[in-house]
Amino acid sequence: MSKTLFSNARLVNEGQTIDADVLIDGERIAKVASSIAASDDMTVIDLAGKYLLPGMIDDQVHFREPGMTHKGDLATESAAAAAGGITSFMDMPNVNPQTTTRAALKDKYDMAVGRCSANYGFHFGATNGNIEEIKALQVGEAAGIKAFMGASTGDMLVDDPQTLDRLFKHAPIIVLTHCEDSPMIWANEAAAREKFGEDVPLTEHPAIRSAEACLASSTLATSLASRHDALLHVLHLTTEIEMGLFSTAHRSEKRITAEVCVHHLWFDESRYEELGAAIKCNPAIKRAEDRMALIAALNDQRIDIIATDHAPHLAQEKAEKYFKSPAGLPLVQHALLTLFDLVADGQISVELLVDRACHAPADIFGVKDRGYVREGWYADLVVVDPARAYRVEKANLLSKCQWSPFEGHQFSSTIDTTVVNGDVVYSDGNLSGIVAGQKLEFQRAR
Repeated sequence: MSKTLFSNARLVNEGQTIDADVLIDGERIAKVASSIAASDDMTVIDLAGKYLLPGMIDDQVHFREPGMTHKGDLATESAAAAAGGITSFMDMPNVNPQTTTRAALKDKYDMAVGRCSANYGFHFGATNGNIEEIKALQVGEAAGIKAFMGASTGDMLVDDPQTLDRLFKHAPIIVLTHCEDSPMIWANEAAAREKFGEDVPLTEHPAIRSAEACLASSTLATSLASRHDALLHVLHLTTEIEMGLFSTAHRSEKRITAEVCVHHLWFDESRYEELGAAIKCNPAIKRAEDRMALIAALNDQRIDIIATDHAPHLAQEKAEKYFKSPAGLPLVQHALLTLFDLVADGQISVELLVDRACHAPADIFGVKDRGYVREGWYADLVVVDPARAYRVEKANLLSKCQWSPFEGHQFSSTIDTTVVNGDVVYSDGNLSGIVAGQKLEFQRAR
């Protein structure tokens, strides 16, 4: 078992930033102290004041396996995640075959063994017809139960009122919702077609996927959760008007929690003219006022988690006309860099960043021994150099789809090193070739 000492770190952990040394022994953190003496059996890495933080835990990704591996797969996308400082991820069930049976869930875990550069967990999908499978789920089998309450996923849309009521009544673990009202979206699409035909401009996307459609669906989800005292996590919020649904209490006191994704914190609708389908996602990127409201909600604790909703598509698919161009952006490699730019701009603090991107996902999903820098816990760590800029170029992209909405952008910080289970999987711009990811353990029951 190898030992690695990170010395002279600016450790960001549990609400504070301190000067510290961190010793890793094997796959666990052995010691955290203001100073740790080096010995001959240690590899010593002097961080010279760079940030050291727990690796990001991304609770929402679409790595496309099984069934859509021409876009991405568990190996390629987890490598991109590790290069971005994401040490654990939770993948969504809208793959092929869909992860809507316990047998399909087991198969998906089996195909991940030995292939992921980051730790992995999988969400179980709700449909209008699989309530008995949901009832049979055991705590720890899945990260959560995903219900698509919006018109973006075909036959995984859960829109039957009785099914939704039973889901919130019987779910043995946390329910995650994509909240958009489908009939409202369909009406908006019809109106856009009447006005523009098939050549709907991308600037219409936030009007079609409107704030009102989001609010109607998220209001329904939160009311159902409250009625049944269910654990609910509302994904990828995008609007100012939805913020009134959520409490400013600490997450430990809430049954209903909320998430925002990095692209909704970064982009607003003014960027559609320049970037077009490259920022088409569901729910849509909306007004600058909505973006600022999301940042305010992060700061007042209405929003509990920051994630990516990483969703790669091929460039030629994105180049189709509006109705054929798929929604989704590849984001895992640049999510933390985006957040550090928000820190540099004074919009959030680095302590808040770590709380919402690292600590909160571990707490809300009951991830065992991860998400914090604590003695005895897994050594999932990321080193960030705030003094070295990083420019996004096609040559340094690792997602299989080989494009990014950030191409040409220069971030103010660089991901220096990523450690997963005590192994350096990424350092100084290169993957190490070590595939260190393990299956996440989930302990939170309803």
